[in-house]
Amino acid sequence: MIRPFACWLFLFLAGSLSAQVYQGERLVEASLLAETTAIIPGQPFRLGLHLRMAPGWHTYWKNAGDAGLPTTLDLELPAGFEATSMAWPLPHRIIEPGDIEVYAYKDETLLFVTITPPATATGNVTIRAKSTWLVCEEVCIPGETDLELTLPVADTAKAANTVLFQKFLAQLPSEQAPPFQAIWTATPTGWNLGLEGVTEADQADFFPYDFGEQWVDHTAPSKILQGAANLTIPVANSALVRGIILLENGERKGWIVESKVEAGRANSPLWTYLFFGFLGGIILNLMPCVLPVISLKIFGFIHQAGDSRASILRHGLAFTGGIFVWFLGLAAVIIALKASGSEVSWAFQFQNPWFNFVIGAIVFLFALNLFGVFEIILPGRAATGIAHAGSHGGLGGSFAQGILATLLATPCTAPFLGTALGFAFGQTSAVIAAMFASIAAGMSAPYILLSAQPGWMKFLPKPGAWMERLRQFMGFPLAATLIWLLFVIGQQRGSEAVIWALATYLLLGLSAWLYGTFLGPLDSGRTRFLAFLGILLSLTVGLGYFAGDLFARAAAGQSSTQNNPDGIPWVPYSEEALQKLLAENKPVFLDFTADWCITCKYNEASSINTEAVRQAFEKGGIVAMKADWTNSNPAITKKLAEFDRVGVPFYLFYGPEGQDDPVILPELLTENIVLRVLSTD
Repeated sequence: MIRPFACWLFLFLAGSLSAQVYQGERLVEASLLAETTAIIPGQPFRLGLHLRMAPGWHTYWKNAGDAGLPTTLDLELPAGFEATSMAWPLPHRIIEPGDIEVYAYKDETLLFVTITPPATATGNVTIRAKSTWLVCEEVCIPGETDLELTLPVADTAKAANTVLFQKFLAQLPSEQAPPFQAIWTATPTGWNLGLEGVTEADQADFFPYDFGEQWVDHTAPSKILQGAANLTIPVANSALVRGIILLENGERKGWIVESKVEAGRANSPLWTYLFFGFLGGIILNLMPCVLPVISLKIFGFIHQAGDSRASILRHGLAFTGGIFVWFLGLAAVIIALKASGSEVSWAFQFQNPWFNFVIGAIVFLFALNLFGVFEIILPGRAATGIAHAGSHGGLGGSFAQGILATLLATPCTAPFLGTALGFAFGQTSAVIAAMFASIAAGMSAPYILLSAQPGWMKFLPKPGAWMERLRQFMGFPLAATLIWLLFVIGQQRGSEAVIWALATYLLLGLSAWLYGTFLGPLDSGRTRFLAFLGILLSLTVGLGYFAGDLFARAAAGQSSTQNNPDGIPWVPYSEEALQKLLAENKPVFLDFTADWCITCKYNEASSINTEAVRQAFEKGGIVAMKADWTNSNPAITKKLAEFDRVGVPFYLFYGPEGQDDPVILPELLTENIVLRVLSTD
């Protein structure tokens, strides 16, 4: 949600108005106050930024809500002086035109900073500060001012500004345990926060401090009945949230709380994450990298519509078996690598260009089979082989389709799947195996249901000559998948590697054509022998020469993602470079991406590489940093693990003062989400 356009247009045109005068009215009066008349060496004291707003106008809390910007205070302290981060009194919820909900301060507020002077402080001490704010009514006007306060250093001191400091100190949220029980329960749409044992209060409310992994939507206030209240906190994937529980009954009191699942409650964290894995597995069927194989399976169901119910069920079970074999095999590999101390993650196999090359060859042969270039006939009772899987059935073919579907699914991190895998990768081997089994169950569930209920096949078209044309047509989605894999190889090893891969695939295609044309049961022995020699020569040159020199001839490690074709001056990620930027108080937008991640590419095209976002980067002085995970990079894997993530896409935004508390963006972006985050620096 964003503030009405007129507000932001005025904000843009107004610029920085330090005088804060609008239509003859002074909107904000700012001053720097101390709670003491003198500084005692080594003894901390509070400093307050006092803001007085004109009637009807308001400034914003630490989390502004749907729109707005929090107030900032940049201190210039003498050598040896230290300051804490700013402490914020309890805000008010304000509903603005267009159902815009913000967290703000009316009339006046006092924002606190605790200063610790050195034990060697002497003389008069001058503290300088610069403050910026946004003040809004029907329009929004930014303001800023330079402040200065001089205090003497003495052995004793008297209290100053006592009434004002006591008033707003009483409004600071407490970090002590609240005098009631807060019960957190994870739900599919966020958190349910139950309060038990509440006394002397009429209404409970919750204000989120930060956004966790996803945007935290607003919590409706709850009436307190018989000492209990119930608050619903919407946040995608039940991401962790931190904020304030506020109780109101004439006076307002707040306590800082963090979300957690109570031990022994019905919603066990393990079952919650297994459920997320199951949902993520279902959604994987809809991801672009899986759709080509899914189309093959749907075609298989249509082709089998005339078979017996038992036969259809066997094909569904065989397809499911392929899914489970791959996922459990992948789990076993990950468990073994973790046991050896290696950094591993979801989709790690796509970071290996040889893996992409082999999968590309398999996809290419599948496409040639659908185009009718060749057929594979196995002896005895065996069904058609891998290249024949998708069109003429066979339990082995259905099994192979299940494996191929999972091979193409692993670069996708579907909604719910990132949270589930992030939880599992930090757990025991049994939990990792259970999580991958849950994902496999989710991915295979639609096919089991369809094959177990063959009556639903009546809704499918009747078999006919059109099926052969459909079979040929579905070779094109597989060809598109091959283009994507070649793009990934090019990003990993340069454009020359794509040429050598294509040369190898050309000779594989020639081998498939020779096999399909001259190795039929009616061909003569001489023809079959010559065809066999041609196949052997093609495979020797293609696999032995072109593929053998594929990566030796290419520029190793060359990736074009560090170039700037999108107009954004991306800086390559390294932890040293990131920490240096943060030490300089520069805002950083960190994009964890990979060229094999289709969701990443969609986000970049639709939500990051846009004119509005580029302008936001430039105007805010925001450094765009890219963590390119196309090739295996232990440093990036380690950084992802810090946030319990094992896959991409993943996005972080570090504000000028957010070194320890970056904003985590959702996996699926919109331009408005990105702009909203960039405006909170």
